Amino acid sequence: MSATRADVVEEARRIAEAATEEGLALRLLGGVAIRVRAKDGLAPVFEREYADHDWISSKGASANAQKFFQKQGYTPHTSFNALNGRERLLFFDESHNRQVDVFVGSFRMSHEIPFGKRLASEPLTIPLAELLLTKLQIVELNEKDVKDALALFHDHPVDDEDGDSVNGGRIAELCASDWGLWRTFTANLDALGGHVERYDLPEEDGKRIMDRIQALRGRIEAEPKTFGWKMRSKIGDRKRWYELPEEVEGGP
Repeated sequence: MSATRADVVEEARRIAEAATEEGLALRLLGGVAIRVRAKDGLAPVFEREYADHDWISSKGASANAQKFFQKQGYTPHTSFNALNGRERLLFFDESHNRQVDVFVGSFRMSHEIPFGKRLASEPLTIPLAELLLTKLQIVELNEKDVKDALALFHDHPVDDEDGDSVNGGRIAELCASDWGLWRTFTANLDALGGHVERYDLPEEDGKRIMDRIQALRGRIEAEPKTFGWKMRSKIGDRKRWYELPEEVEGGP
């Protein structure tokens, strides 16, 4: 019988506990992480199904992460891991038809989100600032990303601290040093406000979300931009500012 759990949230908690016991720096990200961080549960309008659970480990921990997930009952995507293992790993929970993505050291899709020491600053998930960054670094948002991002703004205030808040200072710092990330993130942040009215929310909840979006937007714009940011901004959209992440399908 497989050790993996049928409920994806329960399975994520099991993996996190096992990683802690083995001293492996492994943190949850993605929609399941946002669900876990909702203290009173997600608002019903933001509930959704989760197909997979995604993780990030510390730089240089690829070999340990591979051993760990195989020990937990996961099948490695052998060819993908052999080629990309220093930065990203894929595993399959064949009992429940789930794919598990494990980023190593940093999150790299349309843009790169670095972690460093911040990876260990929260006990179960990556910090809320990075959770929002990984959601809004996607050039074309889909419905689940919109839901997840709005859920974060619904449940958490924006200030310059971590913990139960979205650290606007951290987001502003990263956007101020990377014009491409700024371009994508702020465009998505602006678009996000237009989605609020599509959801059946109490008026005060919708206003709270909009206020937090605007507060973060203002924090980002107020952050002094680096020389590199200013130089890249002169080129603007004439040159592609994002990567096209590889889509991986199929079994191991």
